[in-house]
Amino acid sequence: MSNEIGRAGRVRYAVPTEYDGVQGERVCAHFGHCRMFTLIDVDPGARAIVARQSLEPPEHEPGVLPRWLSEKGAHVVLAGGMGMRARQLLEDSGVAVVTGVLSGTPDEAVLAHLSGRLVAGDNACDHGHGTCGHGDTHQ
Repeated sequence: MSNEIGRAGRVRYAVPTEYDGVQGERVCAHFGHCRMFTLIDVDPGARAIVARQSLEPPEHEPGVLPRWLSEKGAHVVLAGGMGMRARQLLEDSGVAVVTGVLSGTPDEAVLAHLSGRLVAGDNACDHGHGTCGHGDTHQ
């Protein structure tokens, strides 16, 4: 089952978010360890944000966040890093995943993705290579 484009052709982005007291909201480097998700609805034709909300995710356990975001109607997840299991669960439910988004605000990342200007680097949490410093059980 895939998430269909939302009402009136809107696309819902989910961005793991952290708050830095100096810079404000920032894209969080690790999908499974963020304290907030920013859900951003866009009108792709107008390339404009039409709604946004910040939500506290459920407690981190394997498989919970992908299911939760799918239930919240996410079409695309933009993240710094994500484990393979979480990525696979999201993609299996029809949610597109872009990793390697390591800077900027959630709004900046979404607008850059919409306009084709988003430059994504390497997955910041490639568990196979241990680059994020976590064990293989994290998502």
